[in-house]
Amino acid sequence: MTKKTLVFGASLKPNSYSNLAIRRLVTFGSEVVAYGLKQGIIANVGIDVELKFYKNIDTVTLYLNPENQKEYYNYIIGLKPKRVIFNPGTENPEFYRMLNKNNIEFEVACTLVLLSTNQY
Repeated sequence: MTKKTLVFGASLKPNSYSNLAIRRLVTFGSEVVAYGLKQGIIANVGIDVELKFYKNIDTVTLYLNPENQKEYYNYIIGLKPKRVIFNPGTENPEFYRMLNKNNIEFEVACTLVLLSTNQY
C-alpha cells in the first residue's frame, strides 16, 4: 500500500509545480488527492474545490504562499498527516510552530527534488 499524499494548492496549469508534482507522484505509484481553487483532473487525480476530511494522509505538500495558508492551519492539522512539505515559496515559521505543537513533522523541501532523488 502506498502512502497517501494531499497536494494542497493544486493548479490546472500544466507548467505549475503543483501540477508537475501530481503527475510525478502518480508516476511513482503514490496515492494522490488534491485540493485547489479550480475543479479539474490531472493524471486521473480529481482536484477537489471543497475541503474534505481525507483519511490516512501521510504527507501534505503545500503550494500556497504563507499568507494564503493561514485559513487552512486547523484543517491541515486536523488531517493528522505524518508530515507537511513546504515547497519553495511556501516557507512559514508560524505554521512550523503549530505543526511542532501537534507532533506533525515538516520539511522545507521541494517535492519534485525529493521524488527525483528517491528521498520522498
